[in-house]
Amino acid sequence: MTVQFLDRDLGIQAARVCEAAAIASWALAGRGDEKAADQAAVDAMRTALNALEIDGVIVIGEGERDEAPMLYIGEKVGAGRGPRIDIALDPLEGTTLTAKNMANALAVMAWAPAGSLLHAPDTYMDKIACGPGYPEGILDLDRSAADNARALAKAKGVDVVDLSVCVLDRPRHADIIASLREAAVRVTLITDGDVAGVMNTADPDTGVDMYIGQGGAPEGVLACAALKCVGGQFQGRLVFRNADEKARAKKHGIVDLDKKYDLHELVREDAIFVATGVTDGALLSGVRIKGGFVHTHTLVMDSHTRSVREVRMRRPI
Repeated sequence: MTVQFLDRDLGIQAARVCEAAAIASWALAGRGDEKAADQAAVDAMRTALNALEIDGVIVIGEGERDEAPMLYIGEKVGAGRGPRIDIALDPLEGTTLTAKNMANALAVMAWAPAGSLLHAPDTYMDKIACGPGYPEGILDLDRSAADNARALAKAKGVDVVDLSVCVLDRPRHADIIASLREAAVRVTLITDGDVAGVMNTADPDTGVDMYIGQGGAPEGVLACAALKCVGGQFQGRLVFRNADEKARAKKHGIVDLDKKYDLHELVREDAIFVATGVTDGALLSGVRIKGGFVHTHTLVMDSHTRSVREVRMRRPI
């Protein structure tokens, strides 16, 4: 990590950006309009970023420039002065969760020195992750879900039936779920929000030991930034459905389309990761209005110091 990057109190600045996005999207929680909730978060996050003394570029964002008018991949944000930063973000991770006022919606963002985050294309990624404290290489995407669970249980010193594995509830994961259940593993299904799913593996209080499944590649980079701050293991492999997606990957400088990435290849230098709760979840409380004040709950993680701060903000409405 560069000295300039270390010398700035970037974590608090990033927290304020995520707080703004969370508050804006929470106003539309339960209203049934995913697009409006997402747009509110995007508008608030972009405005907050552009008020900062940073020279930032979006490397993981809302999509390609022709698909996203704001916070698109390659967009420059900030005042253009200060540290040069790669920014990965999801202004509203869990648009459906927010629209339905369900748990675990987040505003999330990762900052790292320029050139250190993988410019992941907007494709799918096969992912597997666990928290800290296990031998390196304990997980492998090329093994079955059940075999990974057995290896993790052995390393943890428990029976496999005591293991809990988080999986996104999608038809494409039927074989993964069947493999885990045949091994008598406890499967925790989530409807959306696989950044939170990966993050849960690093927090013993959630009871989640492992995450496995296929989700968005950009979300994979964000989740890796979080794991890098607290320890843990991650493997990911990009999944391409057509020639257009392969062309996008090559445009971002990805040559080996079958490469199996580990955490430190996706996030090559130290990073700051921030998440603010939009709705209540396993890790964070959601936005609340109480006594004429708006309240938020934010995690600020720093991989250089391996620190995790909980920030509870209150300000007048």
